[in-house]
Amino acid sequence: MSDLTLNLVHKFGVGNQIVQEYERAVIFRLGRVREGGPRGPGLFFILPCIDDYAKVDLRTVSFDVPPQEVMSKDSVTLHVDAVVYYRVDSPVMATNNVSNYSHCKRLLAATTLRNVLGTRNLAEILSERESISHAMQANLDHATEPWGVKVERVEIKDVRLPQQLQRAMAAEAEATREGRAKVIAAEAEMKASRALKEAADVIVESPAALQLRYLQTLNSISQEKNSTIIFPIPVDIISTFMKK
Repeated sequence: MSDLTLNLVHKFGVGNQIVQEYERAVIFRLGRVREGGPRGPGLFFILPCIDDYAKVDLRTVSFDVPPQEVMSKDSVTLHVDAVVYYRVDSPVMATNNVSNYSHCKRLLAATTLRNVLGTRNLAEILSERESISHAMQANLDHATEPWGVKVERVEIKDVRLPQQLQRAMAAEAEATREGRAKVIAAEAEMKASRALKEAADVIVESPAALQLRYLQTLNSISQEKNSTIIFPIPVDIISTFMKK
């Protein structure tokens, strides 16, 4: 007996039946549901040729929503699949209010997935999966309440984008990173120029500081064992010779 379907079993010549701890039996006597609610777990009795019963599984059941081709709000075609977890909350309602609650639940889940994603942009679908799952759960739970079915959880498993769109998004992300790197480098240059300006203002106030800076530069050059040493000459000296 399948866990996902209601099986109406007719028993003739047998007066007792057993249901498991996770099952309930809805008994029909001459086509009417017997009073007292579903029977089980354990042993229950039926009248041969008069009573029929249907077993309902109360355990949580999961099923995969087939991949749906969805068009988002900004006209982007996506392939999305999800998984739904549900359980039967009222065996009597699940037996009497719907012919096959499992099959109906699958069709409703696929339709709800397309409807919910059709109201979202691509960026929202990629970044707000949790809110989309909650919205689907609320819609499914409200729709299946008359069937006696409780939706416990809905999860978006995978969102597949077209190859061309993936390449375009990768190029956009790379350009964004390069632009951010250039902005950071420009800000660093600006801060460095301000620091150099402040250092130059300090050196101008003391000629001895400029001479010490020359000596420090020569010392750093000599430590690198270079064969060529450049001595800076003040521009004022060169301008004096040029005038002469």
